[in-house]
Amino acid sequence: MTTFKYTPRLPFRLVQAATVSVFLARAWQHLHWDAPYRALFWDEAWMKGLVEPTLGITWRAYVTSPQTDAFIQTLIVGTGWLYLVCALAALFVNRLGRVGRVLLWVGAANLFFLAGLYCKEKFFFIGQFFEYTLQWGTPIMLAILAKGPEKPWAARFVFFVKIAIALTFTCHGLYAVGFYPRPGNFLEMVMNILPVYETGAIHFLNTAGILDFLLSLALFLPGRWPLGALAYATFWGLATSLARVWAYFHWAYWDSALMQWLHETVMRFPHFLVPLALLIYFKMNAVTAPKSPPS
Repeated sequence: MTTFKYTPRLPFRLVQAATVSVFLARAWQHLHWDAPYRALFWDEAWMKGLVEPTLGITWRAYVTSPQTDAFIQTLIVGTGWLYLVCALAALFVNRLGRVGRVLLWVGAANLFFLAGLYCKEKFFFIGQFFEYTLQWGTPIMLAILAKGPEKPWAARFVFFVKIAIALTFTCHGLYAVGFYPRPGNFLEMVMNILPVYETGAIHFLNTAGILDFLLSLALFLPGRWPLGALAYATFWGLATSLARVWAYFHWAYWDSALMQWLHETVMRFPHFLVPLALLIYFKMNAVTAPKSPPS
């Protein structure tokens, strides 16, 4: 009989922690900062045909109305409270049972919608949407696992987790290598953390992007390749999460730095906790793809 070093519930707990993290961070964002709902509600091409016949007012009156802005702001804050409830549901999902799992699906649907809003705001770059796959996918993973935390993970579930990891890192890599316009804060974070100037930061990001692509491919290779890919994804996911605080932290303004950037770090915890959960699960169960027979 094989004895494993890790407890059977550890991967479940890591997915649970990732889910709580993303919901708490998004709640903080919606309650204290902003979310791109105006990208939808103030889009004339999308909303004018609905607003004018439904509300009986002109588009100009709609977009300049304080009531419209108040409605959008109320929606944002209300969604923030929903995310907070979902974080509690994730934390106590075993006690809440079916109700908790339903709340996780509702929260995942809202995160999916939020990813769509960011995609719309960023000129419908499809990579912008799929970069959030781990964030909206993690609550789904927890809802599935919560039905039986001690049960082995189904092959289809493992495949879903791999797809979520691969999409997140591949799309992150597309921005890093400049396939999509490279965000200015990518260069800024690299230069703030590492002793390099712009040219060095560009080379660093290009290399990081290529490694993102390679790890996404290695997840689906036979043998021990997925283990190496998951180990690197855990390291790089943690590094890129912490970079948000690390790059902009100053002791003189520690409180404002944390208020502005801590949630940006915490919402990315699934980027390393989920790969770590899958890596530990594989190691626990000695799960590797079968080796090819010798020729």
